Amino acid sequence: MARALINVPAKAKRGDIIEIKALISHPMETGYRTGTDGALVPRDIINRFICTYNGEEIFSADLFPAIAANPFFSFTTTATESGRIAFRWIDDRGQAYLETAEIAVE
Repeated sequence: MARALINVPAKAKRGDIIEIKALISHPMETGYRTGTDGALVPRDIINRFICTYNGEEIFSADLFPAIAANPFFSFTTTATESGRIAFRWIDDRGQAYLETAEIAVE
């Protein structure tokens, strides 16, 4: 199971540029490595990451096997209104994960 550390400012003024950070704990197994028994370890990477602000997509990324384990995302957006910032990612096993953070805009 992948977990995430999310950093979103708790408060911001309307119109401020805010920085959003997410560190996802995930092994990002490429599928090219062999295990102790000599068999290939099955591929298991996060292949899609999406961030929404009150339901509107503000950032997304398609990931590939060359991405390191525990990917880190950092991006900015404009604080427009109070609400929820949602982070969603999907891995090769078809598991979808969701983390959310609230922001208050004054």
